[in-house]
Amino acid sequence: MAIGLLAFESHQGLWNSGYYSQLFGIGGVLITLTILMLSTGYFGGIGAPFAPYFWPYLGQVPKKRERKRPVRVYMDGCFDLMHYGHANALRQAKLLGDQLVVGVVSDEEIVANKGPPVLSMEERLTLVSGLKWVDEVVPNAPYEITEEFMNTLFNKYSIDYIIHGDDPCLLPDGTDAYALAKKVGRYKQIKRTEGVSSTDIVGRILLTFRQKDADTDLSVVVAEKSGEKSNDEVKSQLSHFLPTSRRIMQFSNGQAPSPGARVVYVDGTFDLFHAGHVEFLRSARQLGDFLLVGIYDDESIRDRRGCRPIMHLHERTLGVLACRYVDEVIIGAPWEVSKDMITTFNISLVVHGTVAEGNSAGEIDPYAVPKSMGIFQTIRSPKSITTLSVATRIVDNHEAYKKRNLKKKASEDRYYTQKKFVSGD
Repeated sequence: MAIGLLAFESHQGLWNSGYYSQLFGIGGVLITLTILMLSTGYFGGIGAPFAPYFWPYLGQVPKKRERKRPVRVYMDGCFDLMHYGHANALRQAKLLGDQLVVGVVSDEEIVANKGPPVLSMEERLTLVSGLKWVDEVVPNAPYEITEEFMNTLFNKYSIDYIIHGDDPCLLPDGTDAYALAKKVGRYKQIKRTEGVSSTDIVGRILLTFRQKDADTDLSVVVAEKSGEKSNDEVKSQLSHFLPTSRRIMQFSNGQAPSPGARVVYVDGTFDLFHAGHVEFLRSARQLGDFLLVGIYDDESIRDRRGCRPIMHLHERTLGVLACRYVDEVIIGAPWEVSKDMITTFNISLVVHGTVAEGNSAGEIDPYAVPKSMGIFQTIRSPKSITTLSVATRIVDNHEAYKKRNLKKKASEDRYYTQKKFVSGD
C-alpha cells in the first residue's frame, strides 16, 4: 500500500489532467492506481507498453542524481609576509571549484626566482593552512609549473584547473611560469587584489625602521622630517588599499553566535598577520563556540606605542577575518574591555596571550573588568614570533631585501603601466 501511495503522490498531474475524470468511487480509484503501477513498472517492469497514455508523464518521475566528483583547483604562491591580497586570491580561486589545493613554494625556489624569503616554510604553511578557504596544502611546490609537476597535480592530486592572478608570473628567463597549463587548457585566471603586495610591505618596513634594536618597540618612523628620503619613497610607505563594504562582507562569515554559545573574546593589533597570530587564535577558539576578535584602531596604537602600525585598520581587519578560527571582529575595538561591551556581545571568556607587542607598564589594566568578573584567562602563546621580530628580520638583511624589492618593483611597475580592467572580485 505504501508503494501505491508513493506512486499516487508522484503522478498528481494525471488526476488533474482530465484523462480519468470519469472514474468515480472506490472501484475507479483502484483501477487508476493499478494503471499507475503498471505505467511505472511496479509489476516487474512490464507496465510501460500497456499504458501509452502515460509515456509523456514518465519524465516527471524524479531520477536519482549521480554523485559527481568535486572540482579540485590548484593555486600556488610564495605567501611570504601573508596579507589580505593573498587571502583574496585564494578566496577567488575557491569560487572556481569545490576544493582548493594550495602549493607553497619552497625556500630554495624563492631564493632562485625572487630573493630571500622573510618567513620560513613552517611559518608560511601555518599561515596558508589557517585560511578559511584552503582545503589542502602542498609544501615545497616548484615555482614553475613544469610538465612533470603538472602531471603530478593531475594524477596524484586530481586537479582539474590551475589558477593564477591576471598579473604576470615570469621566470628569470622571461618566460611564463604557467605556459604549460595554459597550453593544455587547464588554466583559469582570477583578478589581482589592488593596493598591496609583499614587495610593498617590505618597502613599508624598510622605511619605517632605521634601527634594529629588538628591545625597542615599533617606535622609529619615517614621519620624521628627513631630507634623506624622497617624496616618492615616503609616498610609497602609504597604503594604496581602497576598502569597501563588499570586500569585508566577502571575508566575513556573516553569522551570529547561536543561542547559548560560549563567546570567547580576544583583542590586539594583529599587525603583519603572522603564524603566531594564527596559532594563538586557534588556541583561543578551542575554549568556546564562537571567537570574537577586537582589532585596535590606528590612532589608539599610535597613542600607546608611539607609531602607527605598518598595516592600517582595514588591512588588518581583512587579515584577521580570513583566518578560519575567527567568527567575527570588532573593527576599532576599545582598548579597555568594559562591562557594557561584555553584556552587548554576551562574552563568556576574555583571553590574552603570554606574548604581546609593546610595553603597557604603568597603564590602566585593560582587562580589569573581566578579571573582577572571573571571566579572564591567560593562555600560553604557542609561538614566540611577533610583528617586531618579523620586521627585524627584514631590517637585519635590508640590503638583500632592497635588492629584491628593486627587482620586483620593476615587474610591478610594468604590470600597472599595462594594466587593463579585469572583471571579477
